[in-house]
Amino acid sequence: MTDHIIDERWCELLETRATNPGAIAEAYARRARPEGLLSDRGTIFLVAADHPARGSLSTGGDPMAMADRRSLLERLVTALADPEVDGVLGSPDVVEELLLLGALEGKVVIGSMNRGGLDGASWTLDDRFTGYDAASIAADGLQGGKMLLRIEDEAEGVARTIEACSSAVTELARHGLMAMVEPLPYQWDGEGQLRLLNDTRSLARAITIGSALGNTSAYTWLKMPSCADPEAVFGATTLPCVVLGGIPGQDPGADLVSWGRSLTQPTVRGLVVGRALLYPRDGDVAAAVSAAARVLRAAQDTEVPA
Repeated sequence: MTDHIIDERWCELLETRATNPGAIAEAYARRARPEGLLSDRGTIFLVAADHPARGSLSTGGDPMAMADRRSLLERLVTALADPEVDGVLGSPDVVEELLLLGALEGKVVIGSMNRGGLDGASWTLDDRFTGYDAASIAADGLQGGKMLLRIEDEAEGVARTIEACSSAVTELARHGLMAMVEPLPYQWDGEGQLRLLNDTRSLARAITIGSALGNTSAYTWLKMPSCADPEAVFGATTLPCVVLGGIPGQDPGADLVSWGRSLTQPTVRGLVVGRALLYPRDGDVAAAVSAAARVLRAAQDTEVPA
């Protein structure tokens, strides 16, 4: 089930885009902001919508799935309508469209900062900062900024990205804003494909690198995938973490089980999911979001031995 944007509302959005650019600043200024990052349960549940900014449009076997902007926005509006969804992580264009649609009132908004490492490009690991910066995140009243840090030991662009992420963490901290760092270990395989490394050592190494960026870690959060040994991986930091939902697998139920194991870890505070919830195999976005919310609730109710 998806909430459709009626034709009149869609045409109004397009008209505003073309004739009234100042409406975006006005929408930022008047938006009702959340009281804090965490829900009353002490958790955070965000939907992610920054994939298209990096040219990543494929999901569920459809290479153009996320290219239909009206469909993407309808799916996001549906997800954000669930009271257990605390907010969104998105690039400026998507955030602004959701603002104009009135979907972000009282919601946590995390601005996506570096989207320059285009999907499929030979220089994809050079993740330049091309979106929000710390100053605009603060000025627009957002709750934090997210940065992607793909770690590959032989790609030159990675060193520049580490340095840029370090500066972004420092600048966000100066404004007292969350820096959500997504440090993911990668390796080129023998066929020239970039492969995410999900072994315990690689993930724990990535966490320790991400934790130490900037001149303070006071406002740093880490965004990491679920894994086979969450105790060891999420035990590599004291910083608050969120579990990355990632690309949907063949079995949605297995995805939920995998997320649940990681969500029980003491450092883990929530869940950030994009395509797996916005483009479920059965098309029912509301049901997929509700199922993920149940997993998060159940995980936080589970006591983890010290």
